[in-house]
Amino acid sequence: MTGNPRAARTEEVVVTACPDGPLLVRGPVRLVDQAGREIERHRATVALCRCGGTAIPPWCDGTHKVNGYRSGDES
Repeated sequence: MTGNPRAARTEEVVVTACPDGPLLVRGPVRLVDQAGREIERHRATVALCRCGGTAIPPWCDGTHKVNGYRSGDES
């Protein structure tokens, strides 16, 4: 690996599946809708809905906490 290892890490995209919750997306990822139009991000880390119940798609609004969404067996 050449260059500054710390700089390379800041360019890394990390997606974390929260148990029974959203996908947390960190890093310089480009999000697009089904038509290929870019979805504007206002934060460095965003939470994408997995339960399908959000009122503000594609963002998580916490609805998974009340609609009983379960992400599956973590084993």
